[in-house]
Amino acid sequence: SSCGERGLLLCVPCFVAQHTPNSDWEKKVTDYFREKLKENNATNWVPSLNDVPVHYLKPNSLVKFRCMVQDMFDPEFYMGVYETVDPNTNARVLHFGKYRDVAECGPQQEIDMNSSQTVTLERQTFYCVPVPGESAWVKEISFFSDQARVSPSTSYTPSRHKRSYEEDEDMEQHPSKQKEQHMGNGSGGDSHGCGEPKRLETEASAGHHLISPNCSPPLDLNFPLPGEKGPACLVKVYESWDTFKVNDVLEVYGILSVDPVLSIVNNEERDSSTLDPMECMDTAEEQRVHSPPSSLVPRIHVILAHKLQHLNPLLPACLNEEESKTFVSNFMSELSPVRAELLGFLTHALLGDSLAAEYLILHLISTVYARRDVLPLGKFTVNLSGCPRNSIFTEHIYRIIQQLVPASYRLQMTIENMNHSRFIPRKDYTANRLVSGILQLASNTSLVIDETQLEQGQLDTKGVHNVKALGNLITWQKVDYDFSYHQMEFPCNINVLITSEGRSLLPSDCQVQLQPQIIPPNMEEYVNSLQTAVLPSVLNKFRIYLSLLRLLDYSISDEVTKAVEEDFVEMRKNDPESITADDLHRTLLVARFLSLSAGQTTLSRERWLRAKQLEALRKARLQQQKCVNGNEL
Repeated sequence: SSCGERGLLLCVPCFVAQHTPNSDWEKKVTDYFREKLKENNATNWVPSLNDVPVHYLKPNSLVKFRCMVQDMFDPEFYMGVYETVDPNTNARVLHFGKYRDVAECGPQQEIDMNSSQTVTLERQTFYCVPVPGESAWVKEISFFSDQARVSPSTSYTPSRHKRSYEEDEDMEQHPSKQKEQHMGNGSGGDSHGCGEPKRLETEASAGHHLISPNCSPPLDLNFPLPGEKGPACLVKVYESWDTFKVNDVLEVYGILSVDPVLSIVNNEERDSSTLDPMECMDTAEEQRVHSPPSSLVPRIHVILAHKLQHLNPLLPACLNEEESKTFVSNFMSELSPVRAELLGFLTHALLGDSLAAEYLILHLISTVYARRDVLPLGKFTVNLSGCPRNSIFTEHIYRIIQQLVPASYRLQMTIENMNHSRFIPRKDYTANRLVSGILQLASNTSLVIDETQLEQGQLDTKGVHNVKALGNLITWQKVDYDFSYHQMEFPCNINVLITSEGRSLLPSDCQVQLQPQIIPPNMEEYVNSLQTAVLPSVLNKFRIYLSLLRLLDYSISDEVTKAVEEDFVEMRKNDPESITADDLHRTLLVARFLSLSAGQTTLSRERWLRAKQLEALRKARLQQQKCVNGNEL
């Protein structure tokens, strides 16, 4: 019920108020939330920062955020327990500092910095951004269904006033909570008879103006991809932070903190008792990055956080649970018609080329499943050559892929982009942060590199480095982040598709020469009609199909392994010149993804023969193209 939901949103301050510092209230809070969020559709009414603008959300309420860890700041110390004293009466009160940014202190109270009761604890701060390149359909499915069930006090209705959460009836019913909210936040209007937070608010707004002239250039939210929107957040983690790493995709549930006093960066007059004194030791540049205005970069104090296996909202979050197994087995039982329809859809998209469509399916379900020493196993970068130059065809292929996968990016490989874009993240030691780059992407993102855009021109030093970075990403599935004095290797799992006119300048696992069977007179019209012809329900099946098959296990029996080895020896006998170890490796990869694409988790003799047949057709095309164009390939 909305009443219960609203109670849950405000329950952390209640827990904090009712428990003494030596009790195990923290575990109770976490357990309570874990149980509540397990309930049927419970997560649907928790408002999401991905979708609801921060000023529509109630401070100190429970929110969720789906994000990628872009950077990890140094651990910070905070007052886990502190004591305030009333100088007039000498009355002392113990407070908790957990799940808060600003120490709570009444109008007549001061923090006793020398109290023997003070407990200093540690928490970790992650700088998190929305998942780079997340598809519009993921947002629509995730949030449009969710927000209908968000409780009235936090629902996002654009016609409401910016500060409408203050009019919430819950506050009217609990004036004491109103006081607590204002004291914890300083972000209210009138705080009847509570002078301190009111003063904090005026300080904060003054500070906000003060820092404006110094913010040139304006605060960079450090999104990896150009043109991205959505909030960045400082996510404060209290436990098990060593289980998370940079570029992990997380779903976090926690307490929203948007205290304006956090925005005071360069205001010398700020009240040092309100902010942790340890915060004041950084450089101005570091302060600006690590303490940005909370209206731009809200804080979330994490109660629950988990790594996401995948980004597809149409799939159960965890596939190991019993209910999820039913979902998987039901879907697998109708896999064959879904594959056939997807093949037809992609064949139309690729202008009637069914062989290229087969390889595109294999590419889209490929994933790095293991690493042997430095070699990533399972990567399947496809170079789709023969694409018309200066045509909207490559953009159209990308738009189709965008409709199918949860996260993607189209990199236009122009001389301008190669020479001026930042591909590799680098460490800025002055601001003590990792400055993002285009190749800082979440696992299983589809990266479409459009080489048909490449024109005559000179690559400068940066351009050469960027091309090299793309080559490393494709070959080794890693990006070497620039830490000035050394490079740090970050392994990744990115599906790279290269569209090019001739053979790509970049390495690939497999080159497929496009052979269009139809040339539509109006490409734009053709594309649009193709997309509108697919029913949303069918499109959703395609999306589930591609995400699910990536997550399946796969094995080859000893018997089939032996048969494949014998077959390979036989092939070498017949054609020792053209059959190499690379050919065997690629054919095994094709066989792997061909099996998985049919829902089979082990290799059969039939699938092995079909993989050989596909490879023979693909090679024949390349040979034919070679004869037509001379030695271009």
